Amino acid sequence: MRYSYEFKKECVELYKQGKWMETPEGVKQETLRRKIRYWSKLVDFHGEEILKHKEQNKEWSAEEKFKLVSKVLAGNAYEETAVNAGINSNMLYKWVDNYKKFGYNSLEIKKRGRPSKMNDKNEKIDIEPKPLNESEREELIRLREEVRYLRTERAVEKKLEALRKEKYAAYLKAKKQQSSEN
Repeated sequence: MRYSYEFKKECVELYKQGKWMETPEGVKQETLRRKIRYWSKLVDFHGEEILKHKEQNKEWSAEEKFKLVSKVLAGNAYEETAVNAGINSNMLYKWVDNYKKFGYNSLEIKKRGRPSKMNDKNEKIDIEPKPLNESEREELIRLREEVRYLRTERAVEKKLEALRKEKYAAYLKAKKQQSSEN
């Protein structure tokens, strides 16, 4: 569930007074209280602005991630390090785990998803081709002839296949008529 800034702020204020906000429907009480304690820590360290929704997620560089990972590996608590950085502790767990398994390179931002079909450089294709030299021209002529031959061969094979199917259909029809006469 995504909570509004006003709701978070009110929860933190009530928590600091020693009271709890009424739990919304569909949310476990302990889950909400854990979030409120987390929000309170964030507010204590960063101020109330941290509770506002951000327009987009921050992209962390490998160096920034490594600084946080090294703090955890040096003995600092995950939760404390995450709160100080203003991130979710689960993200920090993931970074540390990846660092332990795969090293520093796992902290770098990698492209995800299917690679683009366009050239990486987005090079424009020349509209006017370069003039062909003699050997290229001869090869082009030879390849055009080969393509023409293969197209013709394929057309003949298609015709033969169609004739075979037609002949087989006529055979089945004749056989059916013969069996119906008996």
